[in-house]
Amino acid sequence: MFSIIFSTLFINNIILNKIIGMCPFIGVSTKRKNALSMGMAVIFVIVCSSVISWALYNYVLVPYELTYLTTIIFILVIASFVQLVEMVVKRFSPGLYSTLGIYLPLITTNCAVLQVANDVTLSLGYGIGNTIVYSLGVSLGFTMAIFLFSAIREQLNGAPIKRHYKGVPIAFMTAFAMALAFLGFGGMA
Repeated sequence: MFSIIFSTLFINNIILNKIIGMCPFIGVSTKRKNALSMGMAVIFVIVCSSVISWALYNYVLVPYELTYLTTIIFILVIASFVQLVEMVVKRFSPGLYSTLGIYLPLITTNCAVLQVANDVTLSLGYGIGNTIVYSLGVSLGFTMAIFLFSAIREQLNGAPIKRHYKGVPIAFMTAFAMALAFLGFGGMA
C-alpha cells in the first residue's frame, strides 16, 4: 500500500508525470486557497467515483456483459459526484463557488478523474482496497501538485519578471520545471 501511495504522489503524479488534468492545474492555481479547495473537491470526486465505478464494473457491467457501456457509466458516476460537490460548495461557500467558477463543473470532464476510474477497473485490475488507496493517492498527488504550483505562482506575482513572461508563459515554465523535478523521483525507485 505504501508503494502505491508513494508512486501516485511522486513517481506517477497524474499532473506532473502523466500530464493529465492540466486545465484546473493552470486555471485555478493562482492562489493557494483556491488550489486547496479544488484539490479537496478532486479528492472527494476521484475517491468516490472510482469506488462506485469499480463496484458497477465488477458487479454489474462484467456479469451482465455490458462492458461496452463502461465509459458512459463512469462519466455518469463522475458527473453525479461533481454535481453533489457543486451543490454543497454553492450552498455553504458562495464566495468559493464564484472563485472556482467554471473549473468546478469541469471536474466532470477532467480526464484525470476518468483516467483513475479506468486504471482501477481496466488497466490495473485492483480489488476494492487497492482501488481506494490508488484513487486516494492519485487525488492527493493532484492536490499536492496544484497546491505547490499555486504557492510558487503567488511568489512569482511579486517577482521582477519581464512583461512578456508574466502570466501563462511563466506558469508553463514553472510547470515544466516542477515536472522535471518530479521525474527525479522515478530514478530513485
